[in-house]
Amino acid sequence: MNQDRRDRLRDAATEVLAEAGGRGLTHRAVDTAADVPAGTAKNYFPTRDALLRGVAERCLEHYRAVAAAAGPAPSDRAQLAALLRALVENVAGPGRPRLLAYVELQAEAARRPWLAELLDPISASDFTTFHAAQRAAGLPATPQRSAVVTLALHAAIPHLLAGGPRTLTAAGLDDPEAFVDALLDAVYPATDA
Repeated sequence: MNQDRRDRLRDAATEVLAEAGGRGLTHRAVDTAADVPAGTAKNYFPTRDALLRGVAERCLEHYRAVAAAAGPAPSDRAQLAALLRALVENVAGPGRPRLLAYVELQAEAARRPWLAELLDPISASDFTTFHAAQRAAGLPATPQRSAVVTLALHAAIPHLLAGGPRTLTAAGLDDPEAFVDALLDAVYPATDA
């Protein structure tokens, strides 16, 4: 099989999943999004589960590429805050389509254990990565404290994607800098420094 075409189809399937949700993920929609002849997606991904697997694998590849390009670990609290703020801003900005697709995949994974297994490395890596970043920034990080930060960031994602102004204000997500500072202050009060 042609790997470039397969990747193009997986990218198109990711776009379709982000734009149309799980019910909109069809072979025909993927063919249209990829601008390929009808039936091409079905040749590469014979079933809907195969399409979902292709999107999940592509999300994992993108996640690993972003992690590899992240650069050096933050060396202080200000750098950590800047990193976390950039991640929050990315959710509502350029990362929005990928994260919408990922959230759709997570919903599908609730009914498909094999899909949950494919997605697990992404979320599991966040806990390890964010713990290492908090330690590198000189914070008195423990696995529990780091998990609180990671879970707060994960919990923010659906609200940032939905973009409800009252919810964003209530959660403090309308000001990413203030949100991140408040999160770090709650987990690492000044008395801990």
